Amino acid sequence: MIKNLPKTPIEKIIAPVSRFIHLEYTSGIVLLISVVVAIIWANSAFGESYHHLWETHFKVGLGQHVLDKPLHIWINDGLMALFFFVIGLELKREFMEGELSTFSKAILPMTAALGGMLVPAGIYVLFNLGSNAQHGWGIPMATDIAFALALLSMAGKHIPASIKVFLSALAVADDLGAVLVIAFFYTGSVNFIALGIAGLFLLLLVIGNAMGIRNSAFYLIVGIVVWIGFLLSGVHATLAGVLVAFTIPARTRIDEHVYSNALRRLSDDFDREIPNNSSLTTPGQHRTIRQVKDLSTAAETPLQKIEHALHPYVAFLIMPLFALANSGIMIGSDFFSAIVNPVSTGVIVGLVVGKFTGIMLFCYMMVKLGFARLPEGATWRQMTGISLLAGIGFTMSLFISGLAFPDPHLADQAKYGILIASVTAGLLGTLVLRSTVNKG
Repeated sequence: MIKNLPKTPIEKIIAPVSRFIHLEYTSGIVLLISVVVAIIWANSAFGESYHHLWETHFKVGLGQHVLDKPLHIWINDGLMALFFFVIGLELKREFMEGELSTFSKAILPMTAALGGMLVPAGIYVLFNLGSNAQHGWGIPMATDIAFALALLSMAGKHIPASIKVFLSALAVADDLGAVLVIAFFYTGSVNFIALGIAGLFLLLLVIGNAMGIRNSAFYLIVGIVVWIGFLLSGVHATLAGVLVAFTIPARTRIDEHVYSNALRRLSDDFDREIPNNSSLTTPGQHRTIRQVKDLSTAAETPLQKIEHALHPYVAFLIMPLFALANSGIMIGSDFFSAIVNPVSTGVIVGLVVGKFTGIMLFCYMMVKLGFARLPEGATWRQMTGISLLAGIGFTMSLFISGLAFPDPHLADQAKYGILIASVTAGLLGTLVLRSTVNKG
């Protein structure tokens, strides 16, 4: 933002809100508030209204072609597709230029993510081997990056930046693993005609990228068709979000040197225009301003532009709404007996113990064998704290539990486990990280 520009009244009102949104931990705070509201609402005298709200049906369509789904399905299959779309953009960006772009950068977080998925899944299966609940093994594999980064930010200012980078890269790799698990293990019967149509439109997006089409509306309209095709195919529609994201152009039309030189030339042209002492610009100034806008558009990648535009909506609307719709578990007098079951126990032990063990074990092996090094300035005690924070499964774990368990009784047991495990892992991880700051 350019400083010293006069602010309009509306800018003065929204500026504090904008600063709040751009703080690292605020999305985690909003997410936490949504969870608390959902639990209080579901256990209050208005609990029935909570459940009835999410069962309200909405219809969208023309003529005989109508999608008629309850509200919670529109959230879980519709809005969450946008969440996965942003995840796909992040994945593509990280693989192209970020912390997963080279083997040396990616090896430790990718390996850590693998350990953090395999060990929790194995622990869950041990608790539920041979039962109907065994299919929920994917639930404790996930990490909620919003909560984890929020607690990491609150743990102390003197934690090395490399720790945050490692946790972010770990979470992105973890998201990739979760997407693959959903695609291969949590997809039911497939309508290959609908899937084939979705594939053709996905191919159209790939061709559009190769031809240099950079108009966001093109990718939006065709992407919606891809999403509908996946929705009707039986393959979970959120996967369409990830696949469409990988077709978004990620290169600029001009490089930074051309942009910088052209911007200086246009700035000189603007200065040479004779001011008209009016609130309106001269025709020449207006023409220069349009050229600056076109130049800036050419210097900006559609991927980063779309990701930056969508991130606030995903972080502060879609994820909190998903949490509100899926966190309303009943906490009655039988709550503690309700969590003493293989599903809840498997999720709790998988997230709290399994995540920590898998990440630390795989990191230790990679470092000791000489294949990787710890993040710069990081200690094993800090890595311990990070490994514990990774046990906050929440958003993705809730999402997978909905796919794994059509039976609401098993789904509730999984939610109990996710809630308890996430709180426990968050507290333990924060305490360990704060202890490293105090000692420093």
